[in-house]
Amino acid sequence: MATKWGILSASKISHDFVLALETLSVEDHKVVAVAAKDKSRAKDFADNFKIPSYYGSYEELGNDSNVDVVYIGALNHQHYSLTKLMLESGKHVLCEKPFCINAKQLDELIKLSKTKQLFLMEAMWSRFTPAYQKVVEEVQNGTIGTVLHVQANFGIQISNIERIWKKEVGGGSILDLGVYTLHLIDTILGPGKPVSIESKGTLNRYGTDENMSAILEYLEGKIAVISSHTKVEMDNSAYIHGTKGTIKIHQPFHASKEVTVNTTKFTFEQPVTRKPTVFPSSVQLRYEIDHVRHCLKRGLIESPVVTLNNSYTVQEIMDRLRNQIGVHFVEDNDSSM
Repeated sequence: MATKWGILSASKISHDFVLALETLSVEDHKVVAVAAKDKSRAKDFADNFKIPSYYGSYEELGNDSNVDVVYIGALNHQHYSLTKLMLESGKHVLCEKPFCINAKQLDELIKLSKTKQLFLMEAMWSRFTPAYQKVVEEVQNGTIGTVLHVQANFGIQISNIERIWKKEVGGGSILDLGVYTLHLIDTILGPGKPVSIESKGTLNRYGTDENMSAILEYLEGKIAVISSHTKVEMDNSAYIHGTKGTIKIHQPFHASKEVTVNTTKFTFEQPVTRKPTVFPSSVQLRYEIDHVRHCLKRGLIESPVVTLNNSYTVQEIMDRLRNQIGVHFVEDNDSSM
């Protein structure tokens, strides 16, 4: 039977998610419902993708017995409450990055998913792309020897976008862009945590971070250097340096289709969606979508690739980075939950 998906939020990333899903077998995946705060938006989304059910409230989606798993494509500050709502409604959940605003929120969701025995995963799609799979394979095979240094930048000019500059929706470069650099670092140098973190950043007048740069030190002398920036375009490639060579993940590293291992370049062709995606290369969301189906078929409540511990470690590091450069959200207060 096909995995029956519910889409929570008629957002741009939800649009791309369904386009990517359409490139997979209809025998394996089917979108059966969509919900948005504005019912007319839900209806337009449903009409666009021929989705049979649409709702003007998220509670209705949670109560739809035809839905197996819910994809949450809402704004950052809503991830915690909406994931909690779906888990309490008995739904498996795939939630967009960043998983939550802070580790405190995520800890509660992890405990709830285990209590309910429901699948829960952060939608860190990069980790499932063919490029990342190739990188992990080469690192594990020892092709570049012992990895001692990882560098990743993610800088694009998005500081004028409301969801980026606005504090109330969980804006800032760390949660929106830095999360990708940290998941790459966790993929290569994890699952252990850094032994030290040193960061600097610049805040806008609203108190969110326009940029952040950090050095993370791991055991055995391993170093990661990362930057996130919302005001400049950077070389968004990533470099993994080992004692026997280097792997380059070509830009944009989080959605790359090219990897160079020492002097050999590998290119990964992608399917074409029936119409253009909003975000470049997001057809590659298809790989995490298929992964969720395989996990559900096996009765798993967490992914063996992006584990809940992986996401929690990244969330903790983001908390540390925000604290060091002075970004504070109301969700960080004990009374906010």
